[in-house]
Amino acid sequence: MLQKRIIPTLLLKDESLVKTIKYNKYQYIGDPCNTCRIFNELEVDELCFLDIFASIEGRKPNFKKLKDIADECFMPLSYGGNVSNIQDAEQIYKTGFEKIVFNTATFTNQALIQEVSRIFGSQAVVIAVDVKKNFWGKTQVCCLHGTKDMGKSPHEWVKIVEDLGAGEILLTSIDREGTWEGLDVDLVRSITDITNLPVIAHGGAGNIVDIADAFNQGHASAVALGSMVVFQKKEMGVLVNMPERKEIDKFLI
Repeated sequence: MLQKRIIPTLLLKDESLVKTIKYNKYQYIGDPCNTCRIFNELEVDELCFLDIFASIEGRKPNFKKLKDIADECFMPLSYGGNVSNIQDAEQIYKTGFEKIVFNTATFTNQALIQEVSRIFGSQAVVIAVDVKKNFWGKTQVCCLHGTKDMGKSPHEWVKIVEDLGAGEILLTSIDREGTWEGLDVDLVRSITDITNLPVIAHGGAGNIVDIADAFNQGHASAVALGSMVVFQKKEMGVLVNMPERKEIDKFLI
């Protein structure tokens, strides 16, 4: 069985880490570099940094902070947040990040996704598919911090981004994000059933069983964790941590 990846997924705002609930209200978590040092000691598989506020606020990536992060980290890194041209993408890779997570650019500049995939390889391109239910209860793909409904179903959009050169899908349920209510396993399975791309399940994990369900029932290739790795427990204080691999493995089929 291929190793199932567990990926702490950390949200950047300005030069700090924050944690959101449903991509909305946020709480300060701490300094990114200090957090990286802890994850080094915990020997995590990968780290993902997302500046989900960058596009909506019209900010470029904070290259200095990304360089500081890359200098601290021993594990593979990915970054997403208003990467809007090939020069920015190249600088991020040179900084030491192996992958870029694209979201808004996937809608506004598909030629950029194709160019990055062609130059740096599809393995360096992750497409963030952020989904939430609209007023009528229909699951739709969103961008711009979840504020703009793009009028596409997750199934339609995944097929489109496959053709753009995606190497991986970061699938986020905005309705579950930060809630500790469990990953949307049905959503994850509906996507893994229609694509051969690795799918990272994100949004709502609250315990080890939730993680195992995403692998066993959702057939995810990886699970991205937010609240679970920055808080002690739900509605408790900040504590950077990582569930033990051997405890997760007990539940894997």
